Amino acid sequence: MKVSEKEVTSTYGSRYFTESIPKYVMPEDEMPARAAYQLIHDELNLDGNPALNLASFVTTWMEPEADKLIMESMDKNFVDNDEYPQTEKIQERVINMLARLFNAPKECHSVGTGTIGSSEAIMLGLLAHKWTWKKRRQEEGKPFNKPNIVMGADVHTVWEKFALYFDVELKLIPLERDTYTVTVDKVAEEIDENTICVGAVLGTTFTGQMDPIKEINDLLMDIKKENGWDIPIHVDGASGGFVAPFLYPELEWDFRLEQVRSINVSGHKYGLVYPGVGWLIFKDKTDLPEELIFKVNYLGGLMPNYSLNFSKGSSTIIAQYYNLIRLGKSGYTDIMENMMSNSQYLARKLEDSGKFEIINKEGMFPLVTVSLKDEEFTVFQLSEKLRQKGWIVPAYTLPENAEDVAVMRMVVKENFGREMIDLLVDDVMEACESFEGEETVEKVEDQNPSLLY
Repeated sequence: MKVSEKEVTSTYGSRYFTESIPKYVMPEDEMPARAAYQLIHDELNLDGNPALNLASFVTTWMEPEADKLIMESMDKNFVDNDEYPQTEKIQERVINMLARLFNAPKECHSVGTGTIGSSEAIMLGLLAHKWTWKKRRQEEGKPFNKPNIVMGADVHTVWEKFALYFDVELKLIPLERDTYTVTVDKVAEEIDENTICVGAVLGTTFTGQMDPIKEINDLLMDIKKENGWDIPIHVDGASGGFVAPFLYPELEWDFRLEQVRSINVSGHKYGLVYPGVGWLIFKDKTDLPEELIFKVNYLGGLMPNYSLNFSKGSSTIIAQYYNLIRLGKSGYTDIMENMMSNSQYLARKLEDSGKFEIINKEGMFPLVTVSLKDEEFTVFQLSEKLRQKGWIVPAYTLPENAEDVAVMRMVVKENFGREMIDLLVDDVMEACESFEGEETVEKVEDQNPSLLY
């Protein structure tokens, strides 16, 4: 390699910008760091802008102090507890804070773990419930080869993955039109003595709504009294677990309910941390079978481990702790109130246009899901049109029994303020008008073919 290319030539003046770089085979020779950086940096410009990404719930902004802590801990593998004992203590603090935030009873000894995200947390939680059910059946001398799990079709796809990967019968309850969440009556029809768990969602992926968690708990309490079936609830709080405690502190969905035995939450969603970090909290240590905890010693000390993914970074765990002590309850409440206010503002603007119907009318969480009213174009066309302006707004159909309903969902995050909402609405209206203009031209051309010339 020429000395001039290493030390003198400007990055864009080097030969690396006039030659194709191997994309699928490792190159034979090295290149200057600045050239490699610039090549990748420029290519990533083709990605969407995270600030305009309304599809994802994932956090796209943190304070500079959090960024600094993240960079300072990027080289720490969390699983090395013996080498990084203070990081393990920080995770334990977060688990305790979350257990108390979710109103774990004082007499309970809550336990939990940090995960890569809510998908790992859900699988670990459900695996524990399957194991507990299996042990109980064995002790009772009953068959344990036909476990099932009951949930609504409003769940995230990871619930279906769990059923497939861990050989559990999936009892997926179809949605009802205009409801879009599971109902207590349908849950009652599906559960039996082989049900390891009922899944309930706090903030569904599709519409941002909430399953009737308290009513499901009451149903399971009655069944336990009548039949002796002790069926737990796992609450998927990936989207709502960091919202409900601050906006609706009196809402009973958490460990205040007897059958809610485990909760997952995504720190990288409304926990306001970059991806990826999730949390799994068990109401009591008895809800996590000891047999599922591996104790390994080949990293230095004797280390208990309950995870699907052995290695994970420490930086997002530390960033979660930063947010919890930096913001406190009042800080999180202020941010959640701002996001809710902005999402309600967005919903009003879209509804007032007369072109949209709001699906999640109760608006419990900071997102807006809409369908089109009697328009000749579709939400899929509108989504594609908005992409031309840089907006990433997903369009999709709802699950079974409501698959004829096509919607668009807009997630309002911490750094998405009123000015951005006004810009989005302006572009939405402009896109709608462009489609309507095309329809008008087509109608006129059909009636007056001569106008084509």
